[in-house]
Amino acid sequence: MTQASTASSSGRLSLGTILAFAGTSLPLSALAIAISVYLPRYFASHIGVELAVVGAVFALVRAIDIPLDPALGMIMDRTRTRWGRYRIWTVIGAPILMIALIMLFQAPEGSGQLYLGGWLLIMYLGTSILGLSHSAWAATLATNYHERSRIFAVMTAVGVLGSVLVLVIPIVLEQQGLTDAQGVQAMGWFIIGLTPVAVALVVWRTPEKITVDVGGKHFNLHDYWALISRPNMIRILLADLCLALGPGWMAALYLFYFKDARGFSTSEANILLLVYILAGFAGAPSVSWLANRISKHRAVMVTTTGYSLMLMMVGFLPKGSMMLALPAMFMAGFLAAGFGVMTRAITADIGDEVRLDGGKERIGLIYALTVLTGKVAGAFSIFLTFTVLARVGYNAKEGATNTAQAIHNLELAYLIGPIVFVMLGGACFIGYKLDATSHAEVRRKLEERDALYDEAPIIESVTATPGNILPIAPDASRT
Repeated sequence: MTQASTASSSGRLSLGTILAFAGTSLPLSALAIAISVYLPRYFASHIGVELAVVGAVFALVRAIDIPLDPALGMIMDRTRTRWGRYRIWTVIGAPILMIALIMLFQAPEGSGQLYLGGWLLIMYLGTSILGLSHSAWAATLATNYHERSRIFAVMTAVGVLGSVLVLVIPIVLEQQGLTDAQGVQAMGWFIIGLTPVAVALVVWRTPEKITVDVGGKHFNLHDYWALISRPNMIRILLADLCLALGPGWMAALYLFYFKDARGFSTSEANILLLVYILAGFAGAPSVSWLANRISKHRAVMVTTTGYSLMLMMVGFLPKGSMMLALPAMFMAGFLAAGFGVMTRAITADIGDEVRLDGGKERIGLIYALTVLTGKVAGAFSIFLTFTVLARVGYNAKEGATNTAQAIHNLELAYLIGPIVFVMLGGACFIGYKLDATSHAEVRRKLEERDALYDEAPIIESVTATPGNILPIAPDASRT
């Protein structure tokens, strides 16, 4: 595979290249559903860990894990091997993740909080390595403003496929008479088996470009503060925090809400969630199309407003009505698919702006910071919602009966949190300036500067002869 075969002269990547590269999204998206919706409830209901303890463990592990992502991002940005900068980290992350998933999804009954916390920490290490290397690699694979919308839309759509496949498992197994716990365990084995296959496809078929670094000094604490205090970085970090907190809050309470408050069975709730996720197949490319016409940040504002309206509608529908809930959940999922597509593409654009000003590749660190906000949101949503429900008398044990007041509090928690935070996420882009025109100017300046350095830019996929990596060009100070 050559550079010419993967992109046209206009910078447009072939669909085959993007589809192959998007493979990592399959297990990561499947795992995101399993971890946010099913695993906390699995440990609370089946393994026997108290509800508030599950929430506290997830929050504590996230807190411990927070410094890990920026460190990983900086290490990845500095990595230079014959296998590329981010490819090697993709290979490293897969076995770490697989081992942790075996221990979590096959946890013996009676496992305590230390068992849960320890293996969660290892699992998050694996997901951080895979997720960061994948996003940073994508930012260097596609450099055009509109092409980035396209590649992240395809990655999202492929991720939807992974989510759909893992959601089908408990639905099918329930129809065959298996328990909810057995369905969760089967989900774990599916993700474990999918991970090496997807990673092998990415590593085998995708070329990698190593960008040129200029400037002599190493990244220090002052540079770190200068990075996160940039206006556009503040915008994307706050937006990413809110847009992760809203759906994460909803996911933590999803099964409790749809079963106890809305009157659906476990199978019906899984079907509704499946429809919500499936809508991403249409939502991701549609939002990408919209962004190419009104710009990415405006597309975020449109989708967050629509999502909040649809979520409110779900709360007013008649209980147990699948016919009314299905279209509402489809539209909510359709709009939610645009959040991740646009924020990840916008992050890549901001990464170009940062590299132009600082002279060095920081995209791994930048994506690490956005991942960090997602982890903070995930920990906060599970800890807060589980703790509040436990204190108002909601009982999560299998077969438990809850009071009308406890159910009412569950409904309020499910609806208010996501709507407020999603709307705040969209509002973060009021006044944002880095659109297609201004980004094109940033790329022009970067390409002019990169052309001054004699360095082989492409590391071929392993299906072809590897490109030579020449020594790093001499450091030069920006004027």
